[in-house]
Amino acid sequence: MAETPADYADAVEGADTPVGNGAEAAWSLPARRWVVIAAVATGIVTTLLDTLGVHVFGLPGVLTAFGLVAIGGAVLYGLSGSNADALSRSPIAAAEALMALPDPCYVTDRRGSLLFANAAYRALTGGFDGDRTVPVERLLAGRGEGAEVSFRLAQAARTGFAAEEDVTIGPRNAERVYRAIVRPLSGMSGGAVWLFRDLTAERERAESAERMHKRSLAYVEHAPFGFFAADPDGALIFMNARLGNWLGVEPQQITERRVKLAELVIGDVPALAEGEASDGDQLPPLDVDLRGPDDKAIPVRIMRTRVAATAGRPPRIFALVLNRTTGDKAEETVRDAEMRFARFFNNAPVGIATVDAEGRIDNANRSFVAYAGEEVARGAELASLMMEEDRAGVEEVLDNARAGRPSGAPVDVRLARNPDRVGQLYAARVDTGAGASIVVYLVDATEQKSLELQFAQSQKMQAVGQLAGGVAHDFNNLLTAIIGFCDLLLARHQAGDPSFADVVQIKQNANRAANLTRQLLAFSRRQTLRPKVLSLTDALAELQNLLARLLTEKVELKIVHGRDLGLVKVDQNQLEQVIINLSVNARDAMPDGGRLTIRTANVSEADSRALDHPLMPHAEYVLIEVGDTGTGIPKENLGKIFEPFYTTKDPSKGTGLGLSTVYGIVKQTGGFIFPYSTLGKGTIFRIYLPRYIETAADKAAEAAAAAAVPAEAADLTGKGTILLVEDEDAVRTFAARALGTRGYEVLQAESGEIALDVVREHDGRIDLVVSDVVMPNMDGPTMAKELKTLLPGTPIIFVSGYAEDAFAKNLDPDQEFHFLPKPFSLKQLAAAVKDVMGRK
Repeated sequence: MAETPADYADAVEGADTPVGNGAEAAWSLPARRWVVIAAVATGIVTTLLDTLGVHVFGLPGVLTAFGLVAIGGAVLYGLSGSNADALSRSPIAAAEALMALPDPCYVTDRRGSLLFANAAYRALTGGFDGDRTVPVERLLAGRGEGAEVSFRLAQAARTGFAAEEDVTIGPRNAERVYRAIVRPLSGMSGGAVWLFRDLTAERERAESAERMHKRSLAYVEHAPFGFFAADPDGALIFMNARLGNWLGVEPQQITERRVKLAELVIGDVPALAEGEASDGDQLPPLDVDLRGPDDKAIPVRIMRTRVAATAGRPPRIFALVLNRTTGDKAEETVRDAEMRFARFFNNAPVGIATVDAEGRIDNANRSFVAYAGEEVARGAELASLMMEEDRAGVEEVLDNARAGRPSGAPVDVRLARNPDRVGQLYAARVDTGAGASIVVYLVDATEQKSLELQFAQSQKMQAVGQLAGGVAHDFNNLLTAIIGFCDLLLARHQAGDPSFADVVQIKQNANRAANLTRQLLAFSRRQTLRPKVLSLTDALAELQNLLARLLTEKVELKIVHGRDLGLVKVDQNQLEQVIINLSVNARDAMPDGGRLTIRTANVSEADSRALDHPLMPHAEYVLIEVGDTGTGIPKENLGKIFEPFYTTKDPSKGTGLGLSTVYGIVKQTGGFIFPYSTLGKGTIFRIYLPRYIETAADKAAEAAAAAAVPAEAADLTGKGTILLVEDEDAVRTFAARALGTRGYEVLQAESGEIALDVVREHDGRIDLVVSDVVMPNMDGPTMAKELKTLLPGTPIIFVSGYAEDAFAKNLDPDQEFHFLPKPFSLKQLAAAVKDVMGRK
């Protein structure tokens, strides 16, 4: 086995070099020699630099690895071609280069036999087997883990793979740690270069640093103060044992769960804590209560420092935690007072801020920052946070506080960053002197103002509804007379009469006016409803064809039925009117076409609670959603759309009663309606109707009522005496004539009192009472109570322009009555009387 460069060269040349010119055989090209020498020299220099402690990118071993690659490349380049040719081209230069390396190094063939070893390796293994140099595999044979490592490296070398592992070489009392690096030689089948880099000094330095780190950590762990470190997100990445002991927690669990400081504090972490450092990297101190064992409060002061990012390490926050529960009695009293104030200030449910004489914010609690915005910082002007038109009011409040004048009424302010939020601002001076400061209290009044606006709107709608209902009632009396006298005229003027067409026109226009009054009554919630249990799925299916004709071919109709939809109890005709009105409005909002979507769904009590509509009770509802892709409604108009006669359409296209009718019907049914609109995208109306749970008794009563509906009588004449009570002369006159022409004897009275007198004075039998509801002095229900003693068992028909349930509550529970809504025609009056008289 060759052990010197000369022996190595002789052995290879004798075996594989062809006969010829020796110099020419050694290097066929002069350039190749210089390339190899330069590469080897570069490898030696970089390895020496790494050994001397020069590190690239702050990482040890990079230069050595680079040098190894350079030397390996030189060997591969010099030994390219067949094994004999490669060795014949570069024996002297490669051997001298490897010999000059300060790190141990040797070369093996494909069988693992050692071909060459440099002086450093021979010195490392000297005396192992006499004067013979052996590979590391034999050197570590029988040494347990070292033998396994050397075997893996030898296997990699023989199979042509690169490998790196740490091995321990040397006498048992003077062992050193080396990084063994194996690199295959491409020009030699199975040949490899072995390099050993001494890591002993590095390991000792690392162990020394580790011991120093543990000592320092022990000092911090058992120091008489708490300490923690946090990352930029606020998650704790270190907590010392002292702080963990105070809190009754394991620091490792806290850091593994990435707990934040706010989770360890009772109440809120004070605001502005995350603001800019006031003095270099020193952050303002925090006075808080930490959550100790059994939720016991531990008052502490936290001193924090922000550490900037360095060399790949993210920024950190280091914090010193001082326990403030110890000290003499005087200090404890002061500390207790400070902590009580800090707790009050930090945990107050209203926004509190201290402001200097110039109106700049000095400190603020969490509630203030949550309301005004996280971007609020020390030194910001209080007035600048508000809308420009509100700033004068803020300055006036601050001026009054500076002057020591008593605080008056709060000023309403809106934030510049969010004008929809409304707050009430109070200010008071807390000390005296030139540097007097002011305490500002900011109360979020957004919800209160919203409720006030909703209540005012509700009151307005109720007042308008009462007015509309009163107008509609009076109109119904007039229309009843007009329609009734038209019927009387039509009875005398047949179709061939010249006046017939004129009378028909009068009656048709009166009926149109009656529709308007019905819309007004619907808005005022005083119309007569005939509610029944209904499935919205069936109702919409029946209405679909009519809606398709109303929408025209430009508008696509899409109906999405909810699954297992609940039942509702509504007047089907009025519900259809609601859907039709909303659909027609949607069609008019899409002149160029679009899509109308009607969707139904169940709304549970939990869902209604999540909707957060203050005026809607939490209960189960059935939702009807009508949405379009039209032009949308401007925000300033959205609060007016339900007002009667309010419209943005051309006067020839509507009366402005469509949405007010919808509103009235929904509210009278016990439901709620809410509009949502975005300009250019469309409008959605969501109607919430109370879900009806039908019982077996309800089904039986509904079936009985349906079976009891009488067939329309062909003969409307009859006999009997009828008491007619009506304060409107025209209506009373028409009704008396209409009933008289049908064979009835009619007793007339213009008020309740007169009706009672007529009953007392009449000697004969009275078979039926037809009475108005709203009359001066004594109304219809009061008269009915008196008639129960005078005319027991006599049926009564109430006629009114208001809804039936508007007066039914004023009657005795056992009072039976029938109802005929105004305006009514002659035929309707005669049919109602005939029906009641027939039942009797």
